[in-house]
Amino acid sequence: MAWMAASDFVAVAKGIDRPEDVVVGRDGRVFASEHQACVAEIHPDGSFTRLGPKGGAPNGITMDAGGRIIVANFGIYDGEPGPLERFDPRTGRHETLVAGIGGRRLVSSNYPVVAADGTIWCTHSTWAATWPQALDGRSDGFVFALLHSGEVRVAAEGLRFANGCAFDEGERHLYVCQTSAANVLRFPVLGPGELGPGEPYGPQLGTLLPGPVDPANPPPPEIFRNLGYTDGCGFDADGNLWVALPAANRIVAITPSGAVETVVEDPEGLLFDHPTNVTWGGEDMRDLYVGSIRADFVLKARSPVPGQRMVHQR
Repeated sequence: MAWMAASDFVAVAKGIDRPEDVVVGRDGRVFASEHQACVAEIHPDGSFTRLGPKGGAPNGITMDAGGRIIVANFGIYDGEPGPLERFDPRTGRHETLVAGIGGRRLVSSNYPVVAADGTIWCTHSTWAATWPQALDGRSDGFVFALLHSGEVRVAAEGLRFANGCAFDEGERHLYVCQTSAANVLRFPVLGPGELGPGEPYGPQLGTLLPGPVDPANPPPPEIFRNLGYTDGCGFDADGNLWVALPAANRIVAITPSGAVETVVEDPEGLLFDHPTNVTWGGEDMRDLYVGSIRADFVLKARSPVPGQRMVHQR
């Protein structure tokens, strides 16, 4: 039995473009990534305001301890560069933090997370010419880190479409979704910008397609319901890792014991249309937001369990 029903959620920020991710500040302000700007602020009445310059495809977002929004730009979506960026909603200042690594321009920065020491960790999905090509199982994804000193380090390589990432309580491990492996990897954190060898965390979360989908002859719906392509992830306060499975229109949780439970699913995609990430906020950390790569709105509900507080919410 699922933890939640799709009917528990309401749509907010209707008309938003590609709201892949959401972040909630310590002051309660809510922001989503926005394809027509940098971010969009979602107001309490459900309306939204676009903020910052348009460029590339803002994807995963988070905040630093000072309330500045860290943006992973998935520029490959539009054939543009994909750097790691920062936007200050108080001043409107927008800046590029990391444009390239090892002489190569970043093209698919995907999801950032900020550590307590100020280190910004970020995934980079692929060097492929287009992002769908990277779903063939190639292992050119990686994790990089921007240290407080300004040094940039590659912390993990050889990943199969590195996507969402999250720290557990105490930042002992970094968890990274491998989209085209349908799983999550766990890396011990050895220090700023340093990770130990990764290992699978929990089981594979579903099946994978054997090849590209022919739009004129798509697989039957039951095939999609079992697909395990992982996207974003986040921990609740009980230590469950919630993982979005966009192709299956489902969110699951990997429990501390390693079991997998369904949080919510919408097989027909009537409301959950390719959910991509989960975010908690509010005074009790039970305001739950779900982003999407396809829907023109963000979903909101009351969570059955509080989310784990992140650096910018402590």
